Amino acid sequence: MNESVLGNVRILAQSASTLIGRVWAGRLAASVLLMGLGVVAAFGLAPDSMLPEVPTLRISRDLALPALAPLPPVEGFWREERIQRGDTLGGILARLSVTDPGALAFARSDPRARPLYQLKPGKSLRVLTDDDGRLIALSYPMADGGLLAVDRVGEDFVARSVVPNPAVHVALRAGEVRSSLFAAADAIGLPDAITIQIAEVFSGEIDFHHDLRRGDRFTVVYETREVDGHSFGTGRILAAEFVNKGVVHRAFLWRSSEGSDGYYAEDGKSLRRAFLRSPVAFSRVTSGFSLARFHPFLQTWRAHKGVDFAAPAGTPVLAAGDGQVMLAGTRNGYGNVVILSHAGAYSTLYAHLSRFAVKTGARVAQGNVIGYVGQSGWATGPHLHYEFRVNDVERNPLTVALPNAQPLPASDRAAFLDRSAPLAAQLALGRDTMLARAE
Repeated sequence: MNESVLGNVRILAQSASTLIGRVWAGRLAASVLLMGLGVVAAFGLAPDSMLPEVPTLRISRDLALPALAPLPPVEGFWREERIQRGDTLGGILARLSVTDPGALAFARSDPRARPLYQLKPGKSLRVLTDDDGRLIALSYPMADGGLLAVDRVGEDFVARSVVPNPAVHVALRAGEVRSSLFAAADAIGLPDAITIQIAEVFSGEIDFHHDLRRGDRFTVVYETREVDGHSFGTGRILAAEFVNKGVVHRAFLWRSSEGSDGYYAEDGKSLRRAFLRSPVAFSRVTSGFSLARFHPFLQTWRAHKGVDFAAPAGTPVLAAGDGQVMLAGTRNGYGNVVILSHAGAYSTLYAHLSRFAVKTGARVAQGNVIGYVGQSGWATGPHLHYEFRVNDVERNPLTVALPNAQPLPASDRAAFLDRSAPLAAQLALGRDTMLARAE
């Protein structure tokens, strides 16, 4: 073989070797790529390298479920609605999702359930119903402080009066007079009953008909009552502060060991006067004390030795002080009149009443209702004519100096101070909080 042929053979062999190398290199690269992509190659094992089979055994057992406590039966759902003006029993029960004609029929027929047809706006009606809207129980606060309770017994109902045992809490409010005391109280959510108490507590110090000024401030600590977490009215004022025309007045409730109570200043002075300035709460003075007034009924000039308080007919008239009823009857132009005799040289007269609440000879305490505003006798409209007499001589009840009640006994002073100190701190907190908000 010549050299040229041998050369060609060498070239051919090298080309083949290069081609084979490229093929193996391509296959190796492909294997690496597949492994990178998560592809696993399968390789065969020689028979002598196989692992021995592990024997398995299937086991099946029945396991008892753990004991679960039974769910309590659903006894119903309590719902509550605030009574709006114009509400009827049927309408408010419909809002409470009560679909029970038998309950409405019972309320119409049972005399004990009659208050349900005299619903008062502002109060709340609570009902307990089942899933089908049937009435199970109902409660409604009555005017006497009790609860009217209606309970289902089988397919019938039973109504009963319940005396609740309310939980007593303490509330703190502070306000500023802009137009009237009631408007200021409404602005801070103070109940009317507490507002009236404020006027009563400070009536001996402040004339709420004439002395109130824009910017006067008040702070009050009082009791609230709750039944089952729901408001059930208010109790007594525990402490109060009233700043009138820049003068600070404070009052603290003190209950003696004998059971009597009263309001006293920090020095033990009684805030209770022997007489009220006005025997009608929040009325308007229409005619003052005068030696010469044109009488609207007689159409002539004559002395008016009393004060006329305008108020709606039927407004309660209160005894100005402790005393005895000397007359509860009719007298000339006074119409229906009550005359009270008090300790010492004092007496008071209440005229033009529509009806009486006392009889001649009865004993009364300050604040007791003795009659009701009317238009009897020489009166052109419903009002109270009130006279205050000293030794049977008429004096102006709005300006005469009224005697104070007895101060706190010396034996109670230490206990009173211990009681009033934390209440004074609460009054300061309420006052400072209100002033901070104003700034």
